[in-house]
Amino acid sequence: MSYPANSSEIIGQYSNQLWRLNNLYHIQDKQGKDVLFKLNVFQDRFYDEMWYLNIILKARQFGFTTFIDLFILDSCIWNANTKGGIIAHKLEDAQSIFTDKIQYPYRHLPEGIKAMSPVITERANHYEFGGMGEGSSIRVSTSYRSGTLQILHISEYGKIAATRPDKAKEINTGAIEAVAKGQMIFVESTAEGREGEFYNLVDEARKLQDSGAELDDMDFKFHFFAWWENPEYELNPTGVVIPQKLHQYFERLNDTYGIKLNARKRAWYVKKEKRLKDDMKREYPSTADEAFEAVVDGAYYGEIIKKLRVLGRLKAVPYDPLLPVHTFWDLGINDTTDIIFFQVRGMERRIIDFYENNGEGMAHYARILADRGYHYGTHYFPHDVNSKSLQTGKTLKSIAEGMGIRPIKPITRAKNQEEVLAGIENVRNLLATCWIDEEKCAHLIKALESYRKEWDERLGTFKKTPLHNWASNAADAMRTGAVGLNSMTAVSQSQCMPEPPPDY
Repeated sequence: MSYPANSSEIIGQYSNQLWRLNNLYHIQDKQGKDVLFKLNVFQDRFYDEMWYLNIILKARQFGFTTFIDLFILDSCIWNANTKGGIIAHKLEDAQSIFTDKIQYPYRHLPEGIKAMSPVITERANHYEFGGMGEGSSIRVSTSYRSGTLQILHISEYGKIAATRPDKAKEINTGAIEAVAKGQMIFVESTAEGREGEFYNLVDEARKLQDSGAELDDMDFKFHFFAWWENPEYELNPTGVVIPQKLHQYFERLNDTYGIKLNARKRAWYVKKEKRLKDDMKREYPSTADEAFEAVVDGAYYGEIIKKLRVLGRLKAVPYDPLLPVHTFWDLGINDTTDIIFFQVRGMERRIIDFYENNGEGMAHYARILADRGYHYGTHYFPHDVNSKSLQTGKTLKSIAEGMGIRPIKPITRAKNQEEVLAGIENVRNLLATCWIDEEKCAHLIKALESYRKEWDERLGTFKKTPLHNWASNAADAMRTGAVGLNSMTAVSQSQCMPEPPPDY
């Protein structure tokens, strides 16, 4: 390709941004070879559909990070006073993005274009431009706390939210707010569970999309790209054996969503799923809902909840009036109290109800129990139910028993990490035998799916200790009950027989 020799010719011939993105920028492909970047079918579709604020739920290897960062680079080179910011998941990711997706494409531009928009300042992961790009800059980092941006790209926001919820919140309240109204934001990620800042943005954008509401420049537009839309994701089906569970999965996609997969796509999926296993739905989702079904990294109970869902054990679980209802309690963070309602039938454990509230006294929770109308058995409380109030001199246990919540069995709280982990193992064993009411216990199910290990930012790995967040209260209530039941050699026959309700 020949390039114009002077500035006026360059500006005239290269005024179309889409043409520039398809003809000017060099990148390194997966094999490390220098290639001219051209938009693939998904990038081209996204360019046509993108909005001011964009949130992308994606499958792997669709090239959105590359496209968005080249879009930012192009916008800064060809426009004055355009500040672009790119936020990466980790410091090494930031370095890689700057080196591969900003520095390399810029350095391989025609000399005439670099002369028109020269880099006048280069610092760590930071370019400032002169000439035609006077006042424009790009910075790649793991956060953005000051200044005003015209374009912001947040890469792998789902992973940031899953491992560093405090950082994700800071990005939401800081970096996103640093982008002026009417400018552009790109948030892209694979899914990481049904909670956190990324999930909240996706959920809000999907609701707007489903409502058919007209978007304004403060609304996020939702974009989803499924693996099966990629023409490269196919494989010769000869010799590929499809397991029964995937036969059923493919038929469900067809019957429920109208997604018809040919033999080549089914063969590709079978081979990829064999390697990725439980990560498949997160990395290569077929639908947007499916993307959030994958187990969150570091989750203690995610695999078990997923298995219960597959087995059909998350469903309507009715109250059996011939069995007593035992309760598991947590008197938790920020004065939050959680109650799990639990019945036992032989080897079946049934979680029939759940309640959470904060800022209320024991009289409120006594009314909640009475209003449910259940016949109660044992109430399992954490050991601090024995603590005395400085104001009344009474223990919470005596107050609760005076309101008819009895008998109460205090459970000693774990004193160290080993006891916490032992309690978590008790919960795992208990959950494996459970049926859980999907509607009444929706918050509990979400909390158990989300309860996970704390992330060690310095070491880049998960700690052994649990992360204390919104999911901790419900998970701790479950642990109270699991430890309480485990402390008994067996569930006594009397616990499985009717008992008269307490006198409320």
